[in-house]
Amino acid sequence: MKHLKLFLLLSIAASAGAQTTIRQDATIRQMCDEVSSKNIETIIRKLVSFKTRHTLSDTTSKTTGIGAARNWIKSEYEKYAADSHGRMTVQFDTVTQPPKERINRPVVLKNVLAILKGTDPKDNRVYLVSGHYDSRMSDIMDPNGDEPGANDDASGTAVSMELARVMAKHSFPATIIFMAVSGEEQGMDGSGHVAKRAKAEHWNVDAMLDNDIVGNTHGMGNDLKDNIHVRVFSEGVPTVDAGNAKEIARLVSLGGENDSPSRELSRYMKETAERYVDQLDVKLIYRRDRYLRGGDHIPFQQEGYTAVRITEMNEDYARQHQTIRTENGVDYGDLPDFVDFNYVQKVARMNLSVLANLASAPAEPQNVGIVTSGLTNSTQLKWEAPATGKKPAGYYVLMRETTSPYWEKKFYVTDTHADLDYSKDNYLFAVQSVDAEGHESLPVVPKPVR
Repeated sequence: MKHLKLFLLLSIAASAGAQTTIRQDATIRQMCDEVSSKNIETIIRKLVSFKTRHTLSDTTSKTTGIGAARNWIKSEYEKYAADSHGRMTVQFDTVTQPPKERINRPVVLKNVLAILKGTDPKDNRVYLVSGHYDSRMSDIMDPNGDEPGANDDASGTAVSMELARVMAKHSFPATIIFMAVSGEEQGMDGSGHVAKRAKAEHWNVDAMLDNDIVGNTHGMGNDLKDNIHVRVFSEGVPTVDAGNAKEIARLVSLGGENDSPSRELSRYMKETAERYVDQLDVKLIYRRDRYLRGGDHIPFQQEGYTAVRITEMNEDYARQHQTIRTENGVDYGDLPDFVDFNYVQKVARMNLSVLANLASAPAEPQNVGIVTSGLTNSTQLKWEAPATGKKPAGYYVLMRETTSPYWEKKFYVTDTHADLDYSKDNYLFAVQSVDAEGHESLPVVPKPVR
């Protein structure tokens, strides 16, 4: 095991008495601290003030409807961009959606994108963070009623906007795009257009974070009050491979159904966020989304990109998709007074820590393989350096029990291979690039090689 060292960097403790070392980047820590619950509240209340942000609502008024809302979002992004020294540009991503279910006439959709261009011309990676700014009430086709959408999803939009404000003043090797998308309630049409555009224009999307319903801390029915936990939903079998018999057979033979790229992203998020955000426990939910629901991460998964959904732990369904009213003594409506702005701040800090760490890190190692040419009780891994961006200082080889949800050990190597005295039949492995400051890429699970 030449040049092999064991690092316990935010690893899961193997025994009750084990210690955990937390290594933080001072700049990321400072950015997290700068995320403001007051700014988040201001954004959410401003979005609510447009009365309705229904996809089919007014686009000509300066004070009411989705047109006024998107123009305001764009103007705010442009204010943030002024602090970027030219690195951030803001644009409408526009598409005309023809009639379909939930859309009864052609409608122009406008997503708002704030693009913080990476500083390394050799690094073409792109990271996306998104919330949807459209809203709805009980009648999905009513564009004129009072549809505040404070939690669903002004909260997620506020996360994207507040991150743009804070991160515009900093630079990263890779590109980060802060999105506010439309048409989610009508069928994820806005995000679907961005995903298709990304595919057509060959964006190297490394990860997409969808924040949808991230501001409530009181559970309907169970009466749980929880401002510590947040859920990250990730698919197992990649959506893009669902009809690929060969790929499904490979997953079955290797037991890889729990190690999709989205699962690796979710594990990365838990480790990184809990490194920077106090009193936050990230819960990994091994599902693409909740029952009967969907979100803007799905169109990206359908295009083959790594994407997850972030949502509060306990939902209050009296505050979602509801006309404002009192019925049988129960108040309904997605109003801002029921949003926990300090909780949204935690979620925003979680997103920021992950995006900043990824966009600062080297790209993932390439062609990661596990040697299967012989029957042994050891493990041989080999890989190639990243094809884009800066050269890593080294690599982490990750290892866990096959029954463990989290990576348990990290071995640091400077070569592009590792020989481990652990059986490849008894453990799961992955490899990630790391720079001298400790920024890690997403883990890559090895494929069998001979």
